[in-house]
Amino acid sequence: MILFFNGLCIKLWVKAALFEVLPMNLETIKQDLLASVVVFLVALPLCMGIAIASGAPPAAGLITGIVGGLLVGAFSGCPLQVSGPAAGLAVLVFEIVQKHGLKTLGIVVSIAGLFQIAAGLLRAGRAFRSIAPSVIFGMLAGIGILIFGAQFHVMVDDKPRENGLQNLLSIPSSISKALIPADGTTHHLAACIGVGTIVILMLWTKFAPKKLKWIPGALIAVSVATAATAALSLPIRRVNIDDGFLGAITLLDITQLPGLISPDILLLAVTVAFVASAETLLSAAAVDQMHDGPKANYNRELISQGIGNTLCGLMGALPMTGVIVRSATNVNAGAKTRLSAMLHGLWLLVLVASVPWLLRMVPTASLAAVLVYTGWKLVNIQNVKRLLSYGGAPVVIYAATLIGIVTTDLLKGILLGLALSICKVVYARTHFGMRIVPNANGIRTDVYLEGAATFLRLPAFSDKLETIPFEGETHVHLRDLDYVDDACLDSLSNWQHQRQQKGGRVFIEWGEALKLYRDKNPLGAYQQAGMQVQAGSSH
Repeated sequence: MILFFNGLCIKLWVKAALFEVLPMNLETIKQDLLASVVVFLVALPLCMGIAIASGAPPAAGLITGIVGGLLVGAFSGCPLQVSGPAAGLAVLVFEIVQKHGLKTLGIVVSIAGLFQIAAGLLRAGRAFRSIAPSVIFGMLAGIGILIFGAQFHVMVDDKPRENGLQNLLSIPSSISKALIPADGTTHHLAACIGVGTIVILMLWTKFAPKKLKWIPGALIAVSVATAATAALSLPIRRVNIDDGFLGAITLLDITQLPGLISPDILLLAVTVAFVASAETLLSAAAVDQMHDGPKANYNRELISQGIGNTLCGLMGALPMTGVIVRSATNVNAGAKTRLSAMLHGLWLLVLVASVPWLLRMVPTASLAAVLVYTGWKLVNIQNVKRLLSYGGAPVVIYAATLIGIVTTDLLKGILLGLALSICKVVYARTHFGMRIVPNANGIRTDVYLEGAATFLRLPAFSDKLETIPFEGETHVHLRDLDYVDDACLDSLSNWQHQRQQKGGRVFIEWGEALKLYRDKNPLGAYQQAGMQVQAGSSH
């Protein structure tokens, strides 16, 4: 049934994609070809490194990169976006592999792909983009911290601990192993290679000559680390990949699915689908801002990702997302069409199938070092500064999401962030405040309304209006209101009318109120009731 559903979706998409795959002129083909090589060079170390970080064989990450290029690249709703294994899912995948095994991972990824296809068909693509930035930034920072903690141990040829918090707390232990190695261990050698990789990566990123900027820093760093390891014959761990690449594909027996599916598996699949979709569509939105070509079709992108993830699950590979680093590289390298993303998948396939011995020379410490650097970059302090410009509440949600992910797990942390976001909206729609500021000489009283003035607050609203002194002028300011309903407007207008009949002088910012309530045209309604509207502000 899974294969049939995917086949049907591919048939629906193939006609729409057919005329977009191949560029129509040689200049565009040339640009896409060059861009595909650059993206391939970026993707190669990341595919293997993310697989190792996920507790899976390096081949699992390479298969995902190949499928993400050749298949998803052909039908993607965002033509210049590049898909493949993502660091953002490494923590979740690692937990699944450790607790349930690679076979269960395949089931989870396949079902997650079906959820994505269903979401795309239901046109839920834009709904995923309505998640508050504070939750997204908190999720990325939490994932970055967890990746940093886990890969720090791998960088010194040590094993990651059972959970993210233990990884962070045991970093001093790994540092001690690297600085004061026990007899017969090689932790210090792996640490030298790892630290050297990070240093080269940072130096290349900052000081690379302009003509060579197109060469990815990660590739330069890993290449130098590989050459040094080989030249010195260092006895440290290296990438383990078989000569027969096709042998790494372990097809899932779909006839066993009914007996293997459980509520826990479905919950994991929903989590993978949610995180993968959010990361993909955020990446697509960012890619849209980088070029002037056709913009993303989010529902089509979801379906394409779903097809790719279903097939990756069936082949025992890692889940995929649209990835911003490779996508930005693709755009910056001059890609014009989806051909670039497709060719990058082809180059991965050719390399893995033809020279697996070359990949076996790569030290895992260098790949882990790249991910340590990546994890650190995900904890972007600029995001916190951006959230601070919107007030303290978004920063609290960001911190809660981050802490929840690090101390519990990815799903609980995200759910905590979403719950707090909903609470913030509910509070904003129900909170109401009134500040009464009398003038020192008693001639004027200023009244400031803020929050949401609704019928739920009408009794308190009316009682506070009656406490305002009658003497002098009363100026009511409405510019800080987020929402006002007809009940509160009616109560306010009646109060103004009654005071004016008794000789009071009341000035209300009705212009601000009308901006909040213009759909029902209260101006016309209240004028018909005989209201004298003060259209100007009360200065």
